[in-house]
Amino acid sequence: MVPRLPNAPTPAVLLTYQQEWVADQAEVAIWEKSRRIGASWCDASQAVLTAAQENGMDALYIGYSEDMTREYIDDCAMWAKAFSFAVSWFGEVVYSDESTDIKAFRIDFASGKKVLALSSRPRSIRGKQGRVTIDEAAFHDDLPGLMKAALAMLIWGGKVRLLSSHNGAENPFNEIVEDVRAGKLGYSLHRTTFREAVAQGLYARVALIQGERLKERTETAWVERIYAMYGDTSAEELDVIPSSGSGAWLTRALIESCMAPDIPVLRLAMPDSFTLLAGYLREAEIRDWCEAHLLPLLSGLDANLDHFFGEDFARTGDLSALWPLAQSRTLQWRTPFVVELRNVPFEQQKQVLFYLVDRLPRFRHGALDARGNGQYLAEVAQQKYGISRISQVMLSLEWYREHMPRLKAAFEDRTLLLPRDADILSDLRSVSMEKGVAKVPDQAHQRGSDGRPRHGDTAVALALASFATLSDSGPVFVESRPGGEYLDFQGY
Repeated sequence: MVPRLPNAPTPAVLLTYQQEWVADQAEVAIWEKSRRIGASWCDASQAVLTAAQENGMDALYIGYSEDMTREYIDDCAMWAKAFSFAVSWFGEVVYSDESTDIKAFRIDFASGKKVLALSSRPRSIRGKQGRVTIDEAAFHDDLPGLMKAALAMLIWGGKVRLLSSHNGAENPFNEIVEDVRAGKLGYSLHRTTFREAVAQGLYARVALIQGERLKERTETAWVERIYAMYGDTSAEELDVIPSSGSGAWLTRALIESCMAPDIPVLRLAMPDSFTLLAGYLREAEIRDWCEAHLLPLLSGLDANLDHFFGEDFARTGDLSALWPLAQSRTLQWRTPFVVELRNVPFEQQKQVLFYLVDRLPRFRHGALDARGNGQYLAEVAQQKYGISRISQVMLSLEWYREHMPRLKAAFEDRTLLLPRDADILSDLRSVSMEKGVAKVPDQAHQRGSDGRPRHGDTAVALALASFATLSDSGPVFVESRPGGEYLDFQGY
C-alpha cells in the first residue's frame, strides 16, 4: 500500500479532471477521454446529486451494453450511500414500447426523483426529462439519434453529457468534438489523456485502492505496463487520438471553391549580398518597395472594416508569410493580399510588418509565430502595438488541435476568401493529419513555382490570422472636447 504520513491530509475523493467535469454547469458538455480514468464513476456522483437533492431532476444514463449499465447504477448506489441520501427503491425494471421490452435499472430517492439507467436506443429516452449521460458515445449504434432525443431535454432545463474514448476519426462522436472546436457547436469540451490523468494523481489513487495487490511499485512501471497492454491501439485508447486520422486535411476542390482571382500575392526575395549593405541603404530599398507595392493596396482597404493578420516567420530556407484578413459586412473573412518575404534580414522584416500594420484600417489583432528566431519579431511587435493587440504564438500540437477545426469550418462554410494562387494551394494541401491533428508536417517541404523551397508557410500564416480574429481587442479613439476639460473615449 502507498505509505501515508500520520498527519497527511485525506486526499480529495475526486481528482482534478473529475472535479472539473462534475463542476461544469454547461447545458451540453463533451468529454473525450482515455480509458479507465474514472470518468463514468465521477459522472455517477453528479447523477446522484442531481436526483437526490430537493428541486433536482431525474438523472438518465445510456450505456451501450448491459454490463456498463449495471456498473453505473452500482456506482450511483455507492455514491448515494456515501452522501447519506435516502433511497426508497433500488432494482431492475422493464419498460414496454410498441415493439419490445426495454430493461432498465433504477434508483428512487426520497426527493421523488430517480436515477434511471437505460438501453442504447433513442426511443428509450423520448418523453423523459432530466440530466442525460451518454457513456462511451463513440460506440453507440445511433449516436445522432440519441443526441436528437437528448437535446430535446434542454427545452425544460435538462442537461446533456457525452463522454467517450475515440473510435475512429470519422465517427459521429469525433465529428461532434471537431464541430465544438470549430465553433459550430457551443458545447463545453473536456479532454483528458491517460498521462494527464496520471499527472493529476491517478496512479496514487490506484495504489491507494489496490494496496499490496498492485505489482508495480513505481508510477513509471505502472504506466509502461498499461501502454504495453494496449499496444498499437494506445494512441486512440489512452492518448485520445482518433485512429485513421491521416491524409490531406483539405481537398483541392474545397480550397479552390474559396479562391478569387483578383487577390494579389506580393513576393519579395533578396540576394544574400543585401544583408551586408549599410542599414540606411537596406531601409531605403525596403521603404521604396513598400511604397511601390504595399501602399496602393493598403490605401484601397475599406476604412470601415476590422482588420487582422497572421505571420509565419522564416529567415533563410523557407519564407516568411504575412496574411491580412478583413471582416466583410456579410461576416465573410476576405484576404486583401498576401505578402511573402524570402531571405529578408530581421530588421527589414520588422520594417515591412510595421509599415503594413500601421496602415491597416481598424486594426484589431495580429498573431505571430514566436518559435525560434520568430520570437524577436513577435516581441517587438507586441512592444509596439501592445499585448492586447499582438499574440506571440508558440505553435504546438495542442495549439493546432484547438484552432485548426475553426479554420476548416471557414472553408466548409465558404466564409473565407483567399488568392487563387498555385503556391498557396500547395501550402494548404500540405496540411495533413498527424496524430489526429491537422498541421504542416515537419518533413513537408516542396518546391514553389519559383523553384525555391516552401514549408506550408502561407497555410500557417492563415491559421494564425484565423486565430487572431478570435480576439475582442480593438482600437480606442480619443477625442479632446473644446476647452480641454475632459476626454471622450470611443472604442470597442
